[in-house]
Amino acid sequence: MTASTAGARSAPEADTFPKLLRRNARLRGARPAMRFKDRGIWQTWDWAAVYDNVLLLAHGLKKLGVNRGDKIAIVGANRPRLYWAICAAQTLGAVPVPVYADAVATELAHVIDNADVVVAVVQDQEQVDKLIEQRARLPKLRHVIYDEERGLRDYDHGRLHALAALLEVARQEFDRDATVRAAIESEVDAGAGADISIMLYTSGTTGRSKGVMLTGKGSIDAASDTAAFDNLTDRDETLAYLPLAWVGDHYLNYAQSFVAGFCMACPENSETAQQDSREIGPTFYFAPPRVFESLLTRVMIRMEDAGALKRGLFHHFIGVARRWGEKILNGEKVPLWARLHYGLGEILIYGPLKNVLGFSRIRVAYTAGEAIGSDLFSFYRSLGLNLKQLYGQTEAFLYVTCQKDGDIRADSVGPPAPNVDIRIAENGEVQFRSPGMFVAYYKEAAKTAEAMTDDGYVKTGDAGIFDPDGHLRIIDRAADVGKLVDGSLFAPKYIENKLKFFPNIKEAVAFGDGRDHVAVMLNIDLTAVGNWAERNNISYGSYQELAGHKQVSDIIAGHVASVNEALAKEPIMAGAQIRRFLILHKELDADDGELTRTQKVRRGFIAERYGPLVTALYDGSQEADISTEVTFEDGRKGMISARVAIRDAVVAPPTERRAA
Repeated sequence: MTASTAGARSAPEADTFPKLLRRNARLRGARPAMRFKDRGIWQTWDWAAVYDNVLLLAHGLKKLGVNRGDKIAIVGANRPRLYWAICAAQTLGAVPVPVYADAVATELAHVIDNADVVVAVVQDQEQVDKLIEQRARLPKLRHVIYDEERGLRDYDHGRLHALAALLEVARQEFDRDATVRAAIESEVDAGAGADISIMLYTSGTTGRSKGVMLTGKGSIDAASDTAAFDNLTDRDETLAYLPLAWVGDHYLNYAQSFVAGFCMACPENSETAQQDSREIGPTFYFAPPRVFESLLTRVMIRMEDAGALKRGLFHHFIGVARRWGEKILNGEKVPLWARLHYGLGEILIYGPLKNVLGFSRIRVAYTAGEAIGSDLFSFYRSLGLNLKQLYGQTEAFLYVTCQKDGDIRADSVGPPAPNVDIRIAENGEVQFRSPGMFVAYYKEAAKTAEAMTDDGYVKTGDAGIFDPDGHLRIIDRAADVGKLVDGSLFAPKYIENKLKFFPNIKEAVAFGDGRDHVAVMLNIDLTAVGNWAERNNISYGSYQELAGHKQVSDIIAGHVASVNEALAKEPIMAGAQIRRFLILHKELDADDGELTRTQKVRRGFIAERYGPLVTALYDGSQEADISTEVTFEDGRKGMISARVAIRDAVVAPPTERRAA
């Protein structure tokens, strides 16, 4: 089946981001473009100031020998100057390559080496130290520019440059000679929409990360379509707190802000993001499911510590919201008494809760990155948050589908995004063509050919179906969907999301393809379970000790039983109930290769790494010994050993059988 959604896109005013920036500087020069909270104080730059700073930085890069086609690494957290560096590189026709700030030195070096980076613009001393440690692997890296100067004064500055100093020197040269600025302005004009605008590396869920090359025109066309779809204007504001290297940040914050002209605010740091969101009051918001899971966990922990009256009111009105909230949000018919009851809940519970979460002004919110559990999705919508799902990939420059206001479902990711064409191949794989689709993988011609069909569609690797209304439902990764020995469907992500709805469960990894039953490995949420332990006077010294506690195992067993009850009510999933489970002795960690940098589970790697535990889950063992290498924050390696308990789960009879 094939589906597409036509969108009326107006003729683009610019086909590169530097040209869009210049347009914004001329049309809305005094409007806020970027904010940054530094030492507790919000600083703001308008569009005219951002354009000036981008030109200055572009001049500084040009003096360092950056030419068209060169690759410029951008490494750090969300900072205005790092966003300026992206646009400054694009101004010169160079290709920015954002890299995850939390990548260990070897990961960082791999991307910079693979991308043939000649200049790196980094946030601070931590990133500089990583590059110095790996300099033998990086012969093409000629210069490193840093934003934050703390700790770097006594370093060798032969190839090391302070970003502030580059800006100051460029400003002086602009002031002395108008032709210097004119020369950089001419670089803006020389840019073409067909030029490679950005190179974003894939998350590496199923293998080695690949550099995805995207054009300026394709990126702008895609962002223009979705900005119009959600009516984004220069009166909107967003909080940019997700990794610069992730396609979601580059699309939702960078590209859409340039297209719509709205303001992008950068938090002081990741720990203050929620408080900063409350202060800014974003109107457009995006978060992957793990962020919504974490926020819900914090809410539930706080309510457990609240007094009996507050706790009772909370649970009562959450029940009201679950029954009527989504219907009210969707504009459906709801009895007057239910609207009044819900309105009282808005005054007493929902409004204050959204204010605490920083959601009070949100007009449009999205989630993507991986599948979100339907219970979690419905919870936030029931509070009145206009949360929608999108399905996307780096290769599409994000959007493949999106949901229209008033036509939002928890069990689908919506119809095709504007001007996107989707089809389901004979093997059930979702394939698409889109305005922003990638040109190729960098230096990976064979992989590029493998990802494309002969008629120009991109293979997603995901299994999906269209419902009768044209909404796409993603079942799971096509390679992960399988069957049990008895023929029952096994969709691991679907099971994992149901488990992760419980605040006590942070991560889940399900196994079952080709086996006689489903088994799962779980991570507890240290914050939630630790709070429970404190309230029950249970002492513990580490994650490992708490994870191995018998009472914790009993709590998790109850959650697993509840998931099985839910699965039993779904005919297609009733045969894939969880039979056995264990709680891992350590948290899954991206530094250990168990998660991607976007926090996606590397299921195959985990199955290999924890092979003895997988074997024990299926051979009837009640416990198993395991030793695992771990990576500490400073990069050192160590070993952690444990004896892990394995438990049988309570299985519910299928609904049909129970009714009989």
